[in-house]
Amino acid sequence: MLAYLIRRLTAVVVMLMVVTLVTFGIFFLIPKMTGSDPAAMFVGKQADPAAIEGVRQKLGLDQPILVQFWHFITGVVAGRDYTGGGETVHCSAPCFGYSFRTEQDVWPLLKEAFPVTISMISGAVVLWLLIGITTGVISALKRGTVLDRTAMMTALAGVSLPIYFTGMLLLAIFRTQLGWVDGNYVPIEESFTGWLDGLILPWFALAFLYAAMYARLTRATMLEVLGEDYIRTARAKGLREPVVLGKHAMRSTMTPILTILGMDLGALVGGAILTETTFSLHGLGYLAIDAIGDRDLPIIVGVTLITAAAVVIANLVVDLLYAVIDPRVRLA
Repeated sequence: MLAYLIRRLTAVVVMLMVVTLVTFGIFFLIPKMTGSDPAAMFVGKQADPAAIEGVRQKLGLDQPILVQFWHFITGVVAGRDYTGGGETVHCSAPCFGYSFRTEQDVWPLLKEAFPVTISMISGAVVLWLLIGITTGVISALKRGTVLDRTAMMTALAGVSLPIYFTGMLLLAIFRTQLGWVDGNYVPIEESFTGWLDGLILPWFALAFLYAAMYARLTRATMLEVLGEDYIRTARAKGLREPVVLGKHAMRSTMTPILTILGMDLGALVGGAILTETTFSLHGLGYLAIDAIGDRDLPIIVGVTLITAAAVVIANLVVDLLYAVIDPRVRLA
């Protein structure tokens, strides 16, 4: 187990380095190759060559790309100094650079948006797992009945409807017509009820989409598992049906669900862009959309790297949980 963990952690570090190098190259090397100078993006459209050259030297954009990448990596780990125009500015670790648009350190902007995204994901994942798995199991046990067909039709609608349609429908009913929620996000440390009020609709909008997918996945997997020999053996031994389902069938059913959950959570940490935009939640996705519109490369790089790290770490956690969920899995 320890050897496996060391190997996986090493692979995680290597993967993050590769992703960081590729991301950095895409956003800072390709623009130069296409004639779009990142230094000119920082200064703005109306800038003289001397100002652009000053920014290029201050940000180190005049150096080879590998040297720039090394400075970026060391800045993330230990911070870095930007020197130009007779002054030195220190960027504390983790340093992702400075925003081209606001000239602010990128990390505080990411740190401000991160709790919003995590708050939205945390409630939605509980809802979609609870609703999706329960619906899928019941549909599998009641296969071919009206309940099964109704549940799968609802799941199909959930998968098909775009999140902005579901979100706008929830806003129109529960905020505009009924006035049950205010809809404005409030940090949890300021007010728990305000935090809950601002997130309840995004939770259900996001959960409706994912619960539908997890319901269909759970149903398909459960039907396959119920036909296995060890399930028939467990029933032949006289075990009660709740024990057969809970102790034997669900363990095998949870393995593919856990795999998909790790991928979904990792991707959503980078921001559920449509959900955040629909409900005006200023999370990482909302921040990324603004940065793309402003061509603010450091912020885009920061969000991309956080998303990549979340996906890699989520997959590591999933791999370790396999042995806990299903005893047939052995980590070596």
